[in-house]
Order: sequence, then structure tokens, then C-alpha cells
Amino acid sequence: MANTYSQIYLQFVFAVKNRQSLIPQNHKEELHKYFTALVQNRKSKMLAVNCMPDHTHIFVGFKPVLSIPDFIKEIKVESNEFVNSKKWTNYRFGWQEGYGVFSYSHSHIGSVMNYVLNQEEHHRKKTFEEEYRDFLKKFEVPFDDQYLFEFFDK
Repeated sequence: MANTYSQIYLQFVFAVKNRQSLIPQNHKEELHKYFTALVQNRKSKMLAVNCMPDHTHIFVGFKPVLSIPDFIKEIKVESNEFVNSKKWTNYRFGWQEGYGVFSYSHSHIGSVMNYVLNQEEHHRKKTFEEEYRDFLKKFEVPFDDQYLFEFFDK
């Protein structure tokens, strides 16, 4: 076969190191644009992005030009450097090690985009920790609570 065809939709969820609220509301749009450029530079398509103060969701039409771990590692490293270069916080910014990645069918694109874009509303009802555990349970991903999050006070 001369060409490669794929239809892969992935939602990535990752937290700020130590779960600190370091993503400033007034810079969300600029960070969303930066994430979109990072995704596009990796031949994928940004479908939805939303940065909360302590975590981020990106939903992409994934092109397998990189492995999933390489893709998200590059996204996190480059966005770390971007946020730190902007000096948006008084603290050194970094993403927590690890991430969640969840796959969806084409028929779920609209509902997942809506979910990602309406994070503020979702977090009025439940915390990020509750949301993340719900994802893992829904997708039947085995996990150990002690390895889910790194907190500032540990």
C-alpha cells in the first residue's frame, strides 16, 4: 500500500507538577495557541484544548508520526520551556511526570470536544482528582492511588 491512513482520536490529560495552580487564567488563550502549534508541528490536528490552573486536556486527531510517549513528552517539554520563558509565575513551572491518554471513536468527537471545552463547568461539580479517577475507571485502566499524583506537601 502506497499511503498510510489512520483515524485515531486521543484525549491527553496531564497535571502541573505538585498539582499547583500555576496556569494563569489571563494567559490561557496564548497557551492554547501554543499547544495547537505544537500538535500541528507533529502532523496531528488539535480538536480541543483547555488549560485549567492545575491541569490540561488536549484532544487531538493523532497521526502516528511519533509514538504516543514521544508525542506527549515533546509537547510537555516544549510547553514547560514556553511557560518558563514567559515568566507567568513566581515559581518554576513544570508538568507532573506521567499523563493519561484515552482513545475515542469518530462518533464521540463532538461530545469529547464539548467536554474539554467546558472544563470550568465540570470542575464546579468535581475536583481534578475525582475527574481523573473517573476516567481511569470508565476506561477500565488499572491504577494505584499512591502513584496518581505528586502533591506539593510531600
